[in-house]
Amino acid sequence: MKTALGTLLLAILSANTFADTLGFQSTTLPDPHNERPLEMVVWYPSTTTATPELIADDVVFVGASAVRNAPPTAGEHPLVVLSHGYRGNWGNQSWLASALAHQGYIVAAVNHPGTTTHDRSPQAAAQLWQRPIDLHRAIEAVATQPEKFGAVSKRQIAVVGHSLGGWTAMEIAGARFDPDLFARDCKVHPELASCIHYKTITPASTADLKEGLAGDLRDIRVTAVVSLDLGFSRGFTDASLATLAVPTLVIAAGVPSVELPAELESANLAKRLPQASTRYVEISDASHFSFLQMCKPGAVALLEEDVPGDGIICGDGENARPRELIQQQVASMVAEFLKQSWQQDDKLL
Repeated sequence: MKTALGTLLLAILSANTFADTLGFQSTTLPDPHNERPLEMVVWYPSTTTATPELIADDVVFVGASAVRNAPPTAGEHPLVVLSHGYRGNWGNQSWLASALAHQGYIVAAVNHPGTTTHDRSPQAAAQLWQRPIDLHRAIEAVATQPEKFGAVSKRQIAVVGHSLGGWTAMEIAGARFDPDLFARDCKVHPELASCIHYKTITPASTADLKEGLAGDLRDIRVTAVVSLDLGFSRGFTDASLATLAVPTLVIAAGVPSVELPAELESANLAKRLPQASTRYVEISDASHFSFLQMCKPGAVALLEEDVPGDGIICGDGENARPRELIQQQVASMVAEFLKQSWQQDDKLL
């Protein structure tokens, strides 16, 4: 079903708050061959009375409050794993991590090697198929360390991804990518950002890379996924989407875009998914960058000085609501979707 939302939902996150204080931990997940160590952070409910500090706060972006290395609360918690977009990082969706953790979720986020802000290694970037495996590793790390982050409810594990992270979320849910299909489509739509980035990353430039990209990357522990204005969707096969067994929320930025038009990416994805378990929402005043952290005053000038053109990161739609309100809407929808999906799953058991 499709719902066009241009105004703020009445649901206010604070009304459902379970945790007043959040814990926060950062770690590096080792790789047996030392080829892909993985930066991971975790936000989680805590009963600590220690003074929180701002996390992921800098001269450009607004951070969120948490207490480093605080003890977790007792009991089981749903787990959400976040996947950032191309050239992004785990801090980009700290606003969502904080909002969900305040509602009782454990929220993990990773930096995907090769496609993150501080690691642009061409070799790692080309291994695009590793992104879903990064999330698999994060789920395993959190689920096996309840003493650090809290116990995970095994039937309540979700992945939320923005942009290329949305593609990653769909892959881990069971969608299958066809490199040949995508290459043909990019000849028709070369203006799409997904086609431009795909050409830069070259994730199907060798037989091994192509085989990995086309493989089955599903993690059966994931029981719901959310895509935030994703790219690369046109490479997914119709067959894999039509039979996707995981409830899916697809949220699109409704601001007109040549490089990431909703009708060719998010809407195209949603119409090929099972309608009974899919919800599609288009937010009319959200841009692709509305899903990133809020920008501080003067941030645009700093970004432009560093890399001309990057000031667009702080832009939303013309006459848009403040980004904070757009993000409250998104966080409310995500939390409600996950709650409903898991309640329905419980009824089927």
